[in-house]
Amino acid sequence: MAKVRYVTHLDSVTSIPARERRRLAAVTERFAFRANTYYLGLIDWDDPDDPIRRIIVPDPAELEDWGDLDASDESAYKVAPGLEHKYEYTAVLLAHDFCGGFCRFCFRKRLFLEGNSEVSRDVEPGLEYLRNHPRITNVLVTGGDPLLLSNKRLDYILSELRAIEHIKVIRVGTKMAAFNPHRILDDPELVATLGRHSLPERKLYVMVHFNHPRELTPTAVEALNRLMDAGVVVANQTPLLRGVNDDPEVLGELFNRLSYIGATPYYVFQVRPTQGNKHLVVPIEEALSVFEEARSHCSGLAKRARLVMSHASGKIEIVGATGELIFFRYHRAADTHQRGRFMVFARNPEATWFDDYLRDGEVAAIPASIFGPRAKIGAEVSVLELLAEGGASV
Repeated sequence: MAKVRYVTHLDSVTSIPARERRRLAAVTERFAFRANTYYLGLIDWDDPDDPIRRIIVPDPAELEDWGDLDASDESAYKVAPGLEHKYEYTAVLLAHDFCGGFCRFCFRKRLFLEGNSEVSRDVEPGLEYLRNHPRITNVLVTGGDPLLLSNKRLDYILSELRAIEHIKVIRVGTKMAAFNPHRILDDPELVATLGRHSLPERKLYVMVHFNHPRELTPTAVEALNRLMDAGVVVANQTPLLRGVNDDPEVLGELFNRLSYIGATPYYVFQVRPTQGNKHLVVPIEEALSVFEEARSHCSGLAKRARLVMSHASGKIEIVGATGELIFFRYHRAADTHQRGRFMVFARNPEATWFDDYLRDGEVAAIPASIFGPRAKIGAEVSVLELLAEGGASV
């Protein structure tokens, strides 16, 4: 195979007609384009709705006014250059500000804009913070994509983390197995480096990012097996994306194929309301329906994923719904007093984010027919209290 080349200008993508490339110039002036010849080769250019194309090729819809650059307020949890500490036991180390491709739905596209200082090439202040906070047991190394670091640099970061006794779990977040699996296949030293830091009682987790079954090419599957053969635990996470995996059969196939390989389906994310990605957002209640139907086509091993939102206040699991109600639970909470809290709201089919279930800062009204006299509820009221008072069943 020809060497994989990175592409940063749409003029190099001759499969896109010149007229369309000119039309997309305004998009790439605002949000950068980056891909590579391997990943672009997965696109069926005769299909204008090709799902891989939607992931990587700019779209004029990105210019629609929508969302924030930091939709989950990640920067508010910055405790040292390149380090975020949002949850009691978990920290996020932003180790790199480049990726193998720039996903059009990216919730960290702000990192690739001029003037952003959230990522630091100097990880020492972050490492020192981790050394001094023994309650942190879990570190996610991400960015950008850590597998675009040199092997020497990656090895240094992992070695320093492994030397901190209270850190038991290290996760490396990457889309390289999908974007360019040759980064793994053509570099045995990289695989050996990752494997060396996966210990018998403290495994290294590589969190891969496959959004569509077509990304699971034979080359990508081989790359995943190389990682697992080295002793690394592989798990997958993906947002639920309009026109990519919002078909239950497609999402179910993704779950199943990952389970066949041995890569655990881990999280399915509600797309964060980030600038430029409105056209890829599926409303929450539709996403829940797609997710549950997809899981109905899967074995138990394939249906281990959770549907969640990474909200500013925590990771909120979308648990289920009835005809009139929808149920959420804090899977992880920034405020330790909110851990595990169960929340009930009136359904809102237009909602795309947790905040949409609030009206003018107040919780949406729950029909009195559901819970009797106590018709309005907030996060401070548990569903068990409501059931006890209203006598309804859910």
